[in-house]
Amino acid sequence: MVGNWAGIGAVLSFFYFYERLANYIPFQIRDYLATLFHKVVSFVNPYDQITIHEYRGEYMHRDELYAASRAYLSSACSSRARKLKADLGQESGKPSLTIDDYEEVIDTFRGVRIWWCACMRFPISQTISFYPDEEQRKYYRITFHKRHRKLVEGEYLNHILREGRDVTVRTRQRKLFTNSPSSNWYGYRSSCWSHVAFEHPATFDTLAMDPKKKREIIDDLVTFREGKKYYKKIGKAWKRGYLLYGPPGTGKSSMIAAIANFLEYDVYDLELTAVKTNTELRKIFIETTGKSIIVIEDIDCSIDLTGKRKEKKKDDEDKDKKLPPGMEEKDENSKLTLSGVLNFIDGLWSACGGERIVIFTTNHVEKLDPALIRRGRMDMHIEMSYCTFEAFKVLAKNYLGIVEHDLFNMIQALLSEVKISPADVAEGLMLKNSRNEDVGACLMNLIRVIEAAKEEAKKKAQHELAAQENKKSSKEESSV
Repeated sequence: MVGNWAGIGAVLSFFYFYERLANYIPFQIRDYLATLFHKVVSFVNPYDQITIHEYRGEYMHRDELYAASRAYLSSACSSRARKLKADLGQESGKPSLTIDDYEEVIDTFRGVRIWWCACMRFPISQTISFYPDEEQRKYYRITFHKRHRKLVEGEYLNHILREGRDVTVRTRQRKLFTNSPSSNWYGYRSSCWSHVAFEHPATFDTLAMDPKKKREIIDDLVTFREGKKYYKKIGKAWKRGYLLYGPPGTGKSSMIAAIANFLEYDVYDLELTAVKTNTELRKIFIETTGKSIIVIEDIDCSIDLTGKRKEKKKDDEDKDKKLPPGMEEKDENSKLTLSGVLNFIDGLWSACGGERIVIFTTNHVEKLDPALIRRGRMDMHIEMSYCTFEAFKVLAKNYLGIVEHDLFNMIQALLSEVKISPADVAEGLMLKNSRNEDVGACLMNLIRVIEAAKEEAKKKAQHELAAQENKKSSKEESSV
């Protein structure tokens, strides 16, 4: 203790005499004495510091470590701070608390005490800046004992980055993105995607589907979400493909929303008709982030990706002959092709980033090229079928709040005879909300809807049978 006080006294004495004699000392000697002073202070002070600035580089890019530190302090250390700052986060859309400027908190990591301080530095220059954040530079200062420097540099900073990212993911406002071909008036498009808040309420609990099939999908999603090390071990990109196929109204879009809500992922709704070339498709993919779902709905209608290798027609050949040499090849490369989409799904570019799910939906799976939906690209094929009795019970619980009723047996018998989509069944159950009718009236309304669908299907079958008989008789007459 006596030695420490003696060292502090020596430093204060040096500082006092330096200030008194500064005007009489040449600047070369002053610089040397200032360097010597800092060495003496660092020798006496047993603590080191690390500074984390909010922005880095000349283009004022926000530092990811600073954002992670802010999220970490908001989650782990804000309860120990006396001065807090509340703001409405742009990513979460909810009020969040973090430590206020110049506030200090103490964090403990593996028994080591680490001091955090939210600091701010004002620029010396009084010139007007084009950057609003140029007026004040915020940063975090971490203080710790010298003997724990390896722990802080090697493990603690990585711990902050990892935990901060997790907090950001949990508290962020998830988004629904769509690609747009428009550009600004400089001819430069700042981003390939525009977005809105993703607030679709569908979950697996409200999804009208066979419970056994639903459980298989959930287990597969959990395996994928926790499989980062496994995918790296086997040498595959951390992604998975799902093909949703079935008639209209069977819940394909609701399934996508349920998957997004279960995994807490963002959704990128990719409109292929707005993509002109394979190069543009790669640029769009690069701008997607991890923990996201890339959706191409009705892929059989979006663009001609059937993959059928047909020979060119004679008219096309004549047209190509009139083009300059190499022009036809350039035109082919400037289009979006099946090869470009396949590379987008599982080529080299698909390994950029990680933790992505690609989902295709279609009403006519037979129209798609086998290379597009083979295992490894679309890893899981999910048939979204017509409404079964098990799916109906989910809808009855969602819409009417019941699990049993006397009319269930009649409805079960009708559903075994009629192919009707879950969307039509849900429409038949919405009578309660529209007219404030009781449960029995809603179920009777559904029975009428199913019977009408049964009658319509019967008439359609009779019409098709009559058409086939007429066609058969016509062939017989022509042969005679």
